[in-house]
Amino acid sequence: MIINVAKVFLPSTIAFTIGILSAPLLTHFLYKHKMWKKKAGKIATDGRETPIFNELHKHKEVGTPKMGGMLIWSSVLLTIFLFYFLSKLFPTELTTKLNFLSQGQTWLPLFTLVVGSFIGLIDDFLEVTGKGGYLAGGLSLKKRLLVVTITGLIGGVWFFYRLGVSSILIPFAGELELGHLFIPLFIAVMLALYSGGVIDGIDGLAGGVFASIFAAYGGIAFFQNQIDLAAFCAVMAGGILAFLWFNIPPARFYMSETGTMGLTMTLAVVAFLTKAVMVLPIIAFPLLATTLSDVIQLLSKRFRNGKKIFEIAPVHHHFEAIGWPGYKVTMRYWVMSIVLAIFGMIVALVGLQQIY
Repeated sequence: MIINVAKVFLPSTIAFTIGILSAPLLTHFLYKHKMWKKKAGKIATDGRETPIFNELHKHKEVGTPKMGGMLIWSSVLLTIFLFYFLSKLFPTELTTKLNFLSQGQTWLPLFTLVVGSFIGLIDDFLEVTGKGGYLAGGLSLKKRLLVVTITGLIGGVWFFYRLGVSSILIPFAGELELGHLFIPLFIAVMLALYSGGVIDGIDGLAGGVFASIFAAYGGIAFFQNQIDLAAFCAVMAGGILAFLWFNIPPARFYMSETGTMGLTMTLAVVAFLTKAVMVLPIIAFPLLATTLSDVIQLLSKRFRNGKKIFEIAPVHHHFEAIGWPGYKVTMRYWVMSIVLAIFGMIVALVGLQQIY
């Protein structure tokens, strides 16, 4: 038991430390090369201007670098491979047990993190340099959705054929067999989570939300004796917290696509690995609310002659538009995320335990 606890918290602490120590190097690089948008402004998902958002954030988008998500995935990768190489170079009972890179639990989420973060990095680079075909730069939405879909397909096929998973567990109810429909469900969940990545819109908001979500799934994995996966989630939370240290208002840099794309796609894999995908709407409710607010706004405009439900979507910007300071929105989201993470863990652990 003690070694399992150490296996979870020690790598998480190291990931946090690596992130804190490497932040000055990343900061120097991003500011030296002016890795920020050269022109402030945002276009809504319906292709229209967003004057309210542009007015609220006109002084924030220019001059603050993007690509801050590099701090998260780089500290995660360094930590994972640090423990892996320690177990290979100095093979003792302790180093072997502390290594949490395993085929059954961490290969797929690690692969997803690398793919999502790398594609997101390309998108960020194109945006800050003004290249690419999406608005002021970056990859088009279709291209990014294609990457998420292909990755989801690979993940779904891996689960179905490699791991033999074709069903989901519904807390307090039992197992729902899906057969080959498991694969499209996997893709749909990954796409839905990715759409919630636009929560990265206020200083400190996304970091606190994602840290709570991964910590919750780390707890679920630990109590299900998926110790390697629990360690992976804890390392993710440690890297996110290191990023958050420098992203609280005023943000030193933004998470941007290289952070949100990797995190949301990885979260989908973790949710399925823990068999707790059905509690995602609880634990990841802030991401769900973000997506739903966009959808509701678009439907309202289309079917109600341009009338809006929110001043601006996503909903966290609506709160800004009605007068809430950004820090108040962030802090209340953090509180809500922690409460929902705890509640979701309880539902998952009690509900799934009753099934078994």
